[in-house]
Amino acid sequence: MRDFEPANARKFLDPARTANGQVRARVALRDPQTLWFNTGTLCNITCRNCYIESSPTNDALVYLSTDDVVAYLDQLETRGWNVREIGFTGGEPFVNPEIIAMLRSSLGRGYDVLVLTNAMQPMMRPRVMAGLSALRAEFGRQMTLRVSLDHWSAQHHDSERGAGSFARTLAGMDWLRDRGIRMAVAGRSFWDEPEAEARAGYAALFAARGYAIDAQDPGETVIFPEMDLGAEVPEITESCWGILGKSPSSVMCASSRMVVKRRGASRPVVLACTLLPHAPGFELGETLAEAEGDVSLNHPHCAKFCVLGGASCSA
Repeated sequence: MRDFEPANARKFLDPARTANGQVRARVALRDPQTLWFNTGTLCNITCRNCYIESSPTNDALVYLSTDDVVAYLDQLETRGWNVREIGFTGGEPFVNPEIIAMLRSSLGRGYDVLVLTNAMQPMMRPRVMAGLSALRAEFGRQMTLRVSLDHWSAQHHDSERGAGSFARTLAGMDWLRDRGIRMAVAGRSFWDEPEAEARAGYAALFAARGYAIDAQDPGETVIFPEMDLGAEVPEITESCWGILGKSPSSVMCASSRMVVKRRGASRPVVLACTLLPHAPGFELGETLAEAEGDVSLNHPHCAKFCVLGGASCSA
């Protein structure tokens, strides 16, 4: 979607120039490391602040099939991308009836696989549990499930995901722990809690439940900033890289792409960013070859989430 809140209404309109006429920053696909597949926007729950608006009724992005995934894995080899990781996101990936087959197809080609999940009922169906157990036995630590645990306390987590969701997610994590399936956690920073305190809270929870997750490692416990379209953010110009002391290679679209299938479409398409599945300006084409082009940083999320991270280029 392209409608921004009033704070940014005059910004992010032209992919080439900012509102004051400066050259907008662009990012090249320098070193592709991750190819993401969005398995569909359907989810078993409706979260209060879901960036992709997933719910039990939202099928704006429909299910990908195993054949879809295999076709893009074939393209990876044809294009010679140096991808090391295949990611699966949603919605809730375990709602998709072909998720186990998709995971197996990716693991069988030697890729590391990362699955973003809420670890609730869709993952805990007998067929899915049997499939995950078989994949763990065959591929070991090549597969990681990153569980959405918005906060280390039930109060805050449930305020986002609904009453009782914290307990149901922990039950799923307990099952993963007992099967030796590798886990990570994704939290959120909505509560004005210093990061050190948040990580200490996660560390205490992980220790109490015997989860082999390092709360101090940002790769194992990711704490995402709030993605608020109502917050005013600056546009990123070419000069911002030098001002901020950052490189375009540090931005997600320099190293990843995401495949989705829109409701009513005959084929999947490739997007520049996992965070912008509904923004048409970030759709690059149907093939990986088409997706190798540069990406214009033409959305508030590009600035707040990916480039600035709390810094400012208003030098």
